[in-house]
Amino acid sequence: MLYWLTEFSDGGDVFNLFRYITFRSGGAFFTALVFGFLFGRPLINLLKRRQGNGQPIRDDGPESHLETKQGTPTMGGVLILGALLVSSLLWARLDNPYIWMILFVTVGFGAVGFADDYAKVSKSSAKGVSGRVRLLIGFAIAGIAAYWASMWHPDELTFRLAFPVFKDVLWNLSWVFVPFAMVVIVGAANAVNLTDGLDGLAIMPVMIAAGTLGVIAYAVGRVDFTEYLDVHYVPGTGEILVFSAALIGGGLGFLWYNAPPAAVFMGDTGSLALGGALGAIAVATKHEIVLAIVGGLFVVEALSVIIQVAYFKRTGKRVFLMAPIHHHFEKKGWAEPQIVIRFWIISLILALIGLATLKLR
Repeated sequence: MLYWLTEFSDGGDVFNLFRYITFRSGGAFFTALVFGFLFGRPLINLLKRRQGNGQPIRDDGPESHLETKQGTPTMGGVLILGALLVSSLLWARLDNPYIWMILFVTVGFGAVGFADDYAKVSKSSAKGVSGRVRLLIGFAIAGIAAYWASMWHPDELTFRLAFPVFKDVLWNLSWVFVPFAMVVIVGAANAVNLTDGLDGLAIMPVMIAAGTLGVIAYAVGRVDFTEYLDVHYVPGTGEILVFSAALIGGGLGFLWYNAPPAAVFMGDTGSLALGGALGAIAVATKHEIVLAIVGGLFVVEALSVIIQVAYFKRTGKRVFLMAPIHHHFEKKGWAEPQIVIRFWIISLILALIGLATLKLR
């Protein structure tokens, strides 16, 4: 919205600053951060009054959670989404189709997560909206977004899958690209959701991934950068950096209250929305495979559940002491902060590897 102030610029005044994506990204970051600090405590107090006993704790989860996490309110993702939406609408160019596509996915998955959280709290049960319904709605949202992005990609990239490192490899998936992109978005949303099991565990890796993908989006959206790096040029994606900066700011504002011991959980409201946003950014920038590297922690968390369920159905035995894998380490005696910080370190390492693919050609 503030970008339109450039209409009053003669090229040498303060209004000219709003032309620059980097300036508006900084503005989006600080706006979202301040939003989180201002509204975090009032929202937590409201959630406590409305939810009573807080988020229902699973009986089949780690025993310690029944004592340490009982009574903590959920739906804290509303704080992140509020900060993200206000900042993005204020600082991003609203004539950019990728911004609207990513916001559509974020809000859509956030609404699904909110419905799930509300069902859990209102019924005082760990079971919310059925997984089948959540997946169906999620794939519908992802399908619209995938087709939307494809219509704005350059002709030489439409319905094609780009590979990191191999600069000239473009795999034409034709109509299969849309289902593939749907899996990327829905898979990212649910992988982040599975990771959100310890205080602060999911939000920091999400911010790290968002920052990495934001840098990639900015790079592939500039002709000079793509020529230097030998990556595919996707015009318009540079604006996604504003969204990513807003996500980081909102995430830090939330982490202030979610750091151990958490005063609030993001719930499915936040985890599904943020995971979906990461998937949507990857699809928009044609970096779907790089997302699997940058978000490798989320991939491992999801795979641990898939492996555990498949192996148990086949043999009646378990591969891990408990899945997702962060609970496995809890069972082995690792302290919660120890798990969280080590997983953060892994996320940062994977992000740097993902960024390195821009230059390794």
